[in-house]
Amino acid sequence: MNVLLMGPPGAGKGTQADLIKDRYPIPHISTGDMFREAVSTGTELGKEAKKYMDSGKLVPDEVTIGIVQERLAQDDCKEGFLLDGFPRTVKQAEALDQVLAKLGKKVEAAINITVPEDILYERMSGRISCKDCKTVYHLKFNPPAKAGICDKCGGELIQRSDDQGDTVKRRLEVYAEQTNPLIEYYEKQGVLNDIDGNRDSQAVFADIVKVMESL
Repeated sequence: MNVLLMGPPGAGKGTQADLIKDRYPIPHISTGDMFREAVSTGTELGKEAKKYMDSGKLVPDEVTIGIVQERLAQDDCKEGFLLDGFPRTVKQAEALDQVLAKLGKKVEAAINITVPEDILYERMSGRISCKDCKTVYHLKFNPPAKAGICDKCGGELIQRSDDQGDTVKRRLEVYAEQTNPLIEYYEKQGVLNDIDGNRDSQAVFADIVKVMESL
């Protein structure tokens, strides 16, 4: 099963990726994971990516695509993969198709978790996390027992800068600008599966399982 997991920030991709990993024996591969692995193993592309990452710049498409190719060629991807966070643009999607064709594979399903923008804003702007153990809470949906203090370790709860007001709005705008053409791309290929993410996580997962089982 060669599957892409798509959806805007705050859609619950992380939760669903964990559920998919627990049920299916395919690796969950995120862009961040790929970069860290390539850098830690010291591949030529990893060294190249590190230069950009260390200077705070975006890693260029050609380097990213090379790292994707390295990762998808590894043995644990023989039975399939769950790719999360890539591609983000149509150019990257076209490059991914070329990479997969060389490996005798193709994208079999693009699972797109959809959530109304006002709900995404509420989810993201209410998120807080522990400074120490990184446990995530939500001021409305999952508050800590004592305001500002982590239930698990007693650490201070903070809000990430990218979960604050105007930044949240901009993140959602950027996602829509980049991803709407990508959604159309996979729709034309006949592999797009829209999943309503504005529900309980188990209900969302049940619909994802239907897509996975159809493969």
